[in-house]
Amino acid sequence: MAHHHHDHGRENTDIDWAEMAQLLETQAELFTPLYERAMAWLAQEVTEPGLIVDAGSGPGVVSCLFAETFPGARVLAVDATEPLLERARTRAARQGVADRFASLAGELPGVLGELDYPADLLWASRSLHHLGDQRAALTAFADRVAPGGTLALLEGGLPSRYLPRDIGIGRPGLQARLDVVEEEWFTRMRADLPDSVAETEDWPALLTAAGLKHTRTRSFLLDLPAPASDRTRAYVAASLSRLRDAAADDLDADDRATLDRLLDPADPASVHRRPDVFVLAAYTVHTAVRAV
Repeated sequence: MAHHHHDHGRENTDIDWAEMAQLLETQAELFTPLYERAMAWLAQEVTEPGLIVDAGSGPGVVSCLFAETFPGARVLAVDATEPLLERARTRAARQGVADRFASLAGELPGVLGELDYPADLLWASRSLHHLGDQRAALTAFADRVAPGGTLALLEGGLPSRYLPRDIGIGRPGLQARLDVVEEEWFTRMRADLPDSVAETEDWPALLTAAGLKHTRTRSFLLDLPAPASDRTRAYVAASLSRLRDAAADDLDADDRATLDRLLDPADPASVHRRPDVFVLAAYTVHTAVRAV
């Protein structure tokens, strides 16, 4: 799942994933170099997986990357949103991996009970934190990993940066203030989930509690320096636009006005035109192995 620039106001933390399809796809495509480095790291532990399960696959950009990175593997994209899985299947066909690609629609973690075989690699990228009881869900994930197989969790990392601290308009430090608003939104989103349980986000400890061994953690950087490509600019604009919609009530008038200028394609100070737009992001992956 994508990083959480959600477009929902204070009252509503439900996410329309199908509506987010384009942004999820653009983001994953832009972040491909980061995912490729993460997969090269995973490949040291998971030498020749027979079955890779992408739990919370979204539109399948990363699922298809797994199919390319591990040419001997079958890949199963699992997601609750069928329109996203349709995109995943279309992508797999376009990339010539459809013969090793399948999809399964249903709510995590329960839908994993429908797997015919346990996974040699179960990948859950920012899907776990959308489940109320993360500890119980991780145990369910671990139960669907084959003996000797790996569970890989992408959670945490750092908030992305798109602009310098002082952008010449408004009050410096806008992105840091947006981070605070987003953290508060995330906390409300978690609290609103069914069966929500507060959990210390010590992912290696939670993987160990789920009965897994040999935890490892590594962070991967995406560094797209200025001057940004049109594609990068479009992603930054989409991300800031979602944040503006989500955070409108939580920002002061000055910051709202600054965001409006940043998002106005006619304004020379906008992210569509300014020369200093970049993307700098760090994602963290935690892995653990099921005992043989």
